[in-house]
Amino acid sequence: MSTSINSKTPRTVIEQLVREQIYAKMGLAAPQQAPNQLLVNISARHCHLTQEAVEALFGPGYQLQPMKDLYQHGQYAAKESITLIGPRSRVISNLRILGPCRQLNQVELAYTDAIALGFDIPVRMSGDIVGTQGGMLMGPHGYFELKEGIIRAQPHVHMHPDDATFYGVKHLDVMKLKVHGDLGMTFDNLVVRVDPSFKLEVHIDTDEGNACGLKPNTFCELIK
Repeated sequence: MSTSINSKTPRTVIEQLVREQIYAKMGLAAPQQAPNQLLVNISARHCHLTQEAVEALFGPGYQLQPMKDLYQHGQYAAKESITLIGPRSRVISNLRILGPCRQLNQVELAYTDAIALGFDIPVRMSGDIVGTQGGMLMGPHGYFELKEGIIRAQPHVHMHPDDATFYGVKHLDVMKLKVHGDLGMTFDNLVVRVDPSFKLEVHIDTDEGNACGLKPNTFCELIK
């Protein structure tokens, strides 16, 4: 049986087809396939806000307006953006808010963003903000002082429990992400996040994405 392959066929599909043919010729069953296709996305600088912060920045009773759904269920990029003022009095004026509102305020920047603004930020998992720097946020209605919460996000992978079973990992385990291509590299400290609501997706920031030359068709793989 022959299968049509052209220049637009994704590499993962080609490899799967070749693998199946090789195992068939050997009279062996093909190895178990991942339940879901891996997606690697670049997460640009953004913030998560409490309802209190949203109202301070946009006015009493203000509700975030969804602009674009994100890959993870229930998450969206809001129409609203704010200004972040750094220690050097430099600003980022288009810091996108991701919704819905959370129980804590957090700003996620790439390393080059932090250097430009004068922040010295640690690499942290989302929500782990104790002891981190704060800053001033500005919106059309007013200011909100962020006492802490400015971080560089730890590269991580969202997984459904079925994905975790396939890869043989559990919540907060560490894996490697191998990015192929002309600037191929391996990220060694990819933290696993497992939840029934998650879809299989890796998040890296803009600096990391640029460093490895990540494109929509770049072949990537998870390594335990």
